[in-house]
Amino acid sequence: MEEQITKKILKKVRQIEVRTSRLVNDTLAGSYQSVFKGRGMNFDEVREYVPGDEIRTIDWNVTARTGIPHIKKFTEERELTIMLMIDISGSGDFGSASHSKREIMAEIGSVLAFSAVRNNDKVGLVLFSDFVELYIPPKKGRSHILRLIREILFFQPQGRKTDLVVPLDFVNGVAKRKCVAFLISDFCLPGDFEDALARLQPKLQVSNRRHDLIAMIISDPREFKIPDVGWLTIEDAESGEQVELDTSDPSVRKGFSELAESRRKSLHRAIRSVGVDLLDLFTDESYIPPLLGFFGNRRRRFSR
Repeated sequence: MEEQITKKILKKVRQIEVRTSRLVNDTLAGSYQSVFKGRGMNFDEVREYVPGDEIRTIDWNVTARTGIPHIKKFTEERELTIMLMIDISGSGDFGSASHSKREIMAEIGSVLAFSAVRNNDKVGLVLFSDFVELYIPPKKGRSHILRLIREILFFQPQGRKTDLVVPLDFVNGVAKRKCVAFLISDFCLPGDFEDALARLQPKLQVSNRRHDLIAMIISDPREFKIPDVGWLTIEDAESGEQVELDTSDPSVRKGFSELAESRRKSLHRAIRSVGVDLLDLFTDESYIPPLLGFFGNRRRRFSR
């Protein structure tokens, strides 16, 4: 039985590797490198000035000593550290389409991880619920990435609830140098929504000052629109709370959709107000066009 489970895990990991690495090679090859820059510039060498060189790069000490204009050459410090903060709370198991939210999170994480490895960057992983369930320090290499994918897909969390402040505080503590940090979650905030949002917003702002923080919201269409199927019992996957709804009543369906959309807009405003980049993804739609659009918009914004 254990051997069958192991084979199933390896097969699923391999499927994601094939699908996402092909996407990286065929579609995202240049986007990642152009969007995520290195930490700075390293001095390379001094050489003689030639017409067309930037005057501001002239090394006046060497020029004075030799009597011949020289310039300093720099190369970009390309290596980055990517931190994937992935929500594995109970609500991630939900999916009304062909994939659950957690499976989409695993694929997105895989795409980012393989893109990083292709550019010789390190990737670390934080799996969280309402506490940090697993931390894997940043490393390079294919075998490391395959381990990350396996953990994202099959790690069994102890907690069912979500606390988005937890991974932000954790990464701020363990990442001593600036990194590119992806917060990948369905952003199902527990308790009073507005209070939870007010608690989260300043943490996003602090994290974004320390790191290049990007929020990825993974949603399912059924969280915004429920079908007409008569009486329906809806259970919160994290709290276990149940609510009965008469979905045959148009006003009930409308109220459900309006509340969900209002929360979505409030969440977007809170995230964007502190300068955090945001990407909205759904389980019933391909994540490739939004991801390419995000890379393109970010590249154009940073090139201005």
